[in-house]
Amino acid sequence: MKLLSTAALVALIAAPAMADGWKDDYQVVKFGILSGENEKDRLMRNEPLRAYLEKTLGVEVEMFTAGNYDGVIQAMAADQIEVASFGSSSYAAAYTLTEGGVRPTLTTIKKDGNTGYRSIVVTRCDSGIKSLEDAEGKVHAFADPDSTSGFAVPYFNMKERLGIDPATYFSAIPFGGSHEADVQGVVNGTFDTASTYENNEAQGIYQRMEDKGMIEAGVICKIWESPEITSGPVTFRTNLPDEMVEDITEAYLSFPEEDPEGYALYSSFDPENPNPSVGWTRVDHDRYQWIVDMRNWLKRERRGS
Repeated sequence: MKLLSTAALVALIAAPAMADGWKDDYQVVKFGILSGENEKDRLMRNEPLRAYLEKTLGVEVEMFTAGNYDGVIQAMAADQIEVASFGSSSYAAAYTLTEGGVRPTLTTIKKDGNTGYRSIVVTRCDSGIKSLEDAEGKVHAFADPDSTSGFAVPYFNMKERLGIDPATYFSAIPFGGSHEADVQGVVNGTFDTASTYENNEAQGIYQRMEDKGMIEAGVICKIWESPEITSGPVTFRTNLPDEMVEDITEAYLSFPEEDPEGYALYSSFDPENPNPSVGWTRVDHDRYQWIVDMRNWLKRERRGS
């Protein structure tokens, strides 16, 4: 009877333990989701994705939420979560805070192949405000300091391209805390105008709030829209195993086809929307460098330099 060498025996014993690779070290994977809508709806909308990833990857998957965007950014920087669905600006914030310690792999893609959306400014349809010119001296709410469409893009465009200094042009520029809070504040009369976003004329924050019965249809009107913004990325820490990043990325890519009903809930599918989200496409950091540059500009603006 031929005996195994010590090295071969050790390898044989170790083989079962190494079979799952990265899953041995990451038996629970935590995903961060931003505060674009209230926490209950956030978790409900993301549950199909969470369940699919858990089933597909064979590890426990937990969703991490915070009261504002910075909570998710800080959690990523502190290695408390492995993955996050960021907006463009919050990705740039995480990239800067971690000194390049995060990497994007995917962004959403629409039926027509588009991978972007727009920042918009809204008001009550009965406010008499038809344009940004009419909003001078009014209260304008931004969503969150780390929101792309709710702050960075509208502020940058107002100041650099439209010649409007929000700090002096409006009577006040509070942060609503989230896109839904911005819109609700406009409906309630707390804010005269607010920055939020939409994917197209049929799909956006205020349209989704109408669909959910949170606000009445026809109360909110758009008075300004930005140039197109690249949609935010699914983002990983760079200190994770490459195999882990690729496995999770592939699971995301298969989700719409393997669980179409779950993806419909996750993406807030509207059968009347002619250009719905249909899944994800791969991206890298180069798509977002201009957002990093814009945020640096905003920082200089705040410091008065």
